[in-house]
Amino acid sequence: MDDHIHSGSHSHIHENQKAVVNRLARAIGHLNKVKRMVEEGCDCSDVLVQLAAVRSALDNTGKVILNDHIRHCMVDAVQEGNEDAIDDLCSAIEKFMK
Repeated sequence: MDDHIHSGSHSHIHENQKAVVNRLARAIGHLNKVKRMVEEGCDCSDVLVQLAAVRSALDNTGKVILNDHIRHCMVDAVQEGNEDAIDDLCSAIEKFMK
């Protein structure tokens, strides 16, 4: 997969793939609701509440993916003596925290 947080050349199976997919589906559902609310001219405060739900769902998704990535990079670093895995991990954390 080329769409995970890090820019490394290797890919791996996300251990928590089902949890990630479920969280993404939840975020997409919230975002679709925001779109409908805007199209229907709903009150801005209600739209902002729904946007906060989108942000929360995305943050939760990112945390699950980052947790998986941390474990994966640590295993690479320890088992293979791969120092690049630590750099990769630090880069991913920095990108996620911005």
